[in-house]
Amino acid sequence: MTESTTDLTVLTTEIIAAYVEKNRVEADALPTLIRAVYGALNGLGVDDAEVEVEQPKPTASQVRKSITDAGLISFIDGKTYQTLKRHIGRHDMTPDDYRARYGLSADYPIVAPAYAARRSEMAKAIGLGTKPRQTTKSRKKA
Repeated sequence: MTESTTDLTVLTTEIIAAYVEKNRVEADALPTLIRAVYGALNGLGVDDAEVEVEQPKPTASQVRKSITDAGLISFIDGKTYQTLKRHIGRHDMTPDDYRARYGLSADYPIVAPAYAARRSEMAKAIGLGTKPRQTTKSRKKA
């Protein structure tokens, strides 16, 4: 046995002994409990990147249904958001990472259509996106 295996065995023994001391455990359930504790301890040293589980890709109909005027349904938690950027940022992803993880096309929106239209109308109403008009004085000088 290697030193790390011995350490895991000792830790497993101590954890099981403490658990059995305070809880009633059937004799036939003890091997399963030991395997579960040992497996959990053994998995603690593994990188999360190695353990990452492949996410199922949404079907075409799920992708279509995820885009509504009211908001976008997240494939991470199933909730509706007007903009996904902050939400997917909380999960340490960029919009491109999100699209790649769920097999979405590059033109999959990150902002709900109705929200984008409202923002566009507000921007146009205050004059954003237009060139400033020249006054008659500045035209004569030029």
